[in-house]
Amino acid sequence: MTKKLVAYGAALALVQSTAGCAPESGTLAEGERRMEEPAAAAEAEAHGPLVVAFGDSLFAGYGLAQNEGLAPALDRALEQAGVAAEVVNAGVSGDTSAAGLQRLAFTLDGQAREPALVIVGLGGNDMLRGVAPSQTRANLDAMLAALKRRGVPAMLSGMVAAPNMGADYAREFNAIYPELAKKYDVPLYAFTLDGVIGQPGLMLGDGVHPSARGVAVMAGRMAPVVKDALATQ
Repeated sequence: MTKKLVAYGAALALVQSTAGCAPESGTLAEGERRMEEPAAAAEAEAHGPLVVAFGDSLFAGYGLAQNEGLAPALDRALEQAGVAAEVVNAGVSGDTSAAGLQRLAFTLDGQAREPALVIVGLGGNDMLRGVAPSQTRANLDAMLAALKRRGVPAMLSGMVAAPNMGADYAREFNAIYPELAKKYDVPLYAFTLDGVIGQPGLMLGDGVHPSARGVAVMAGRMAPVVKDALATQ
């Protein structure tokens, strides 16, 4: 597996330029709801809109210090862009799209307030494990559908298949993210590792996960898309 991951990091650099790259309310009395709403509004005003970074190790900050993962880096990048927001880390290393689908409701229900945006960044581990793109598509589709039912705005952060997966696999896998973004009319950041993969100093030694510097680059590139997504809410 390690050799496969390193090969992915090295090979994907060659195609970098073509990558494009709530808790249940029914249990609350009306009076309790009226008490919670002002509190949530006050928290939103104090911290800005809540952004949930829901992904795998690329979001979780694999191998990095707690303040070096994508969520805190994106929080800082948004602040530099003049956007006051609270970005929380909901990344789990090793997660596939199936695992993400299983924990989505639990993650959303565990937030202190309604997210203004959920960034969905899953599928990379599916590709590395050779999961059929049709399964990855179905899981991501189900996540976006669940977010839509809840009225929670979503954004997709995409992945690109490694060349060693073969042209047919890549063609089917790479189409997932733009097509689902169009189907659900959600913003798309085409490639999570855009500008980072294969760059000296921006990746860890495994060639797959970004370094702290790499995460900062990711956050800086992603921030304008997040800013625009929040502006439409």
